[in-house]
Amino acid sequence: MKLSLSIALSHLLSHRRQTLVSLLGITLGVAFFLATSSLMQGSDADFIKRLVDNSPHVTVYDEYRDPRPQPARLAYPEALVEIRSVKPRTEVRGIRQYKEKLAFISAIPHVRVAPVLTGQVIVTFAGKDLGATINGVIPDLMKNVSTIEEHFIAGSLDSLATNPDGIVLGSGLVEKFRVGMGKNVTVTSPVGVVRTMKIVGLFRTGNAAYDEGQAFVLLKRSQNLLNRPNIANRLILQLDDPDNSPKVAQIVETAVGYKAQSWQEASQDLMSLLKVRRIIMYSVVGAILIVASFGIYNVISTVVLEKTRDIAIMKSMGFHARDILFIFLIEGTIVGVIGSILGTALGLSMMEALSRVEIKTPFNTEPTPIPLDWGYSPIALGIGFAMASSLAAAYLPARKGARVHPVDILRGAG
Repeated sequence: MKLSLSIALSHLLSHRRQTLVSLLGITLGVAFFLATSSLMQGSDADFIKRLVDNSPHVTVYDEYRDPRPQPARLAYPEALVEIRSVKPRTEVRGIRQYKEKLAFISAIPHVRVAPVLTGQVIVTFAGKDLGATINGVIPDLMKNVSTIEEHFIAGSLDSLATNPDGIVLGSGLVEKFRVGMGKNVTVTSPVGVVRTMKIVGLFRTGNAAYDEGQAFVLLKRSQNLLNRPNIANRLILQLDDPDNSPKVAQIVETAVGYKAQSWQEASQDLMSLLKVRRIIMYSVVGAILIVASFGIYNVISTVVLEKTRDIAIMKSMGFHARDILFIFLIEGTIVGVIGSILGTALGLSMMEALSRVEIKTPFNTEPTPIPLDWGYSPIALGIGFAMASSLAAAYLPARKGARVHPVDILRGAG
């Protein structure tokens, strides 16, 4: 082992310039791999965190995943006559007996749930009418399943509990009305119920569409406005572990019958986009390491070409083909290990520099730091890819050197 290592080092030192170029390529490749993958994974994690925090982990809707069979089909499954275009009976939409379903879901470990009744209303102030989605909530339960409380700029959800005719509006909506806290607005529902309500809270999430179109009131007040007594049309679930959302959604849907949708199912297109981004990132950064590995290939190929006679002498002295192969693989390993160490140090320095950068757009009130993933996975991936490319680049010329026939070489030299 010592002899093989000594020979490998002498080969690398005899081509210092080429070795340094190869070493620099691996170092830069690992550094850029580490910084880029950390940046991409950090941005993905930040995006998913924002997506998960700002939306329910599981939502139970007042609809069924599969259409319910018609009574005629149940009564006469083998009938030859089919009745079509039958208008269904008009009924009040919502989750029936939602309190019993709420109790069942609340009993599931590590799950929090709150009922919501949503509907469209018209908010009027000083002769100006704007449409909005009204959310009837129970403040104490809603705070456990939503982060809306963190975005309040005035008042709170608890203000609804002390003001039965209170309403919480988004900042975009109040800016259009040019109205503020304590003012009264008129709310008109699709069923013709009109009620004057007092603004007791304002929120700003940064999502313009949400801030301009959402409002919160007490659940009972929403039921009165929409003429849906004792009804909720949403059950919002929040889990301690969001990754368990698909499993919990399946359990809930099987038990209550209504459609339960996890945040992963609701965001399939976004999750697919993140996967494509990761594939592109690893392809681009991996190409850097592959290009760097050509430097190692060049160094070892040159050594094999120049040391052909020395290889023949070594084999005539008793070295086996696997010994020659092992020597050149050691050379690739040395370059890969040193390049990985230097690249990791450089990559961490680049990450530290990036972590100090803050981005501020004209629409943000506060600067946002660049999200980075400081986990071990980017480092392990970078080092693993560098070592794999180094050994692969060393193996091809090493195999050629191991196949040298000493008799032919020495005879030709003579």
